[in-house]
Amino acid sequence: MPSIASQLNIDIATLTGPIVVTMVYLALYYAFMINILRVKGQRAQVAKDKGEKFDRYFGQDREMLAADRVQLNMLEHMPVFLTLLWLHAFVVSPVEATWLGGAYTLARAAYPVALGSRMGRRTPVRILPFTGLGYGIILAFVVRILMQL
Repeated sequence: MPSIASQLNIDIATLTGPIVVTMVYLALYYAFMINILRVKGQRAQVAKDKGEKFDRYFGQDREMLAADRVQLNMLEHMPVFLTLLWLHAFVVSPVEATWLGGAYTLARAAYPVALGSRMGRRTPVRILPFTGLGYGIILAFVVRILMQL
């Protein structure tokens, strides 16, 4: 059975950029999930070595909270980002969607570095440039798509 792209006479090569951005974004998401498993295993071992019970959800372990925050923050924005990336690719420009999507994905990749490995009582100010860049790119997607209507 032919693909939808071929049925619509779309040259798949024109969509290579958004496809790559999507795959890198999803790989990053799964890397963050693997990080949660890594941190959970480490924190459970530390608790075991101390003779304590590790409470994954109510223990308020700062390293576990940071790992969760990174992955869940990305998950919260995933539907909006991927939808706008592909709408932009089809309605505005696949090349522009690739550049904006690549920048957004880099900001997502930098988020855990800026956040740090332990959550404090307050959100660190150092994450604001990456969060701001992400929201700015989302806004750019929306504006550029609406300009085509």
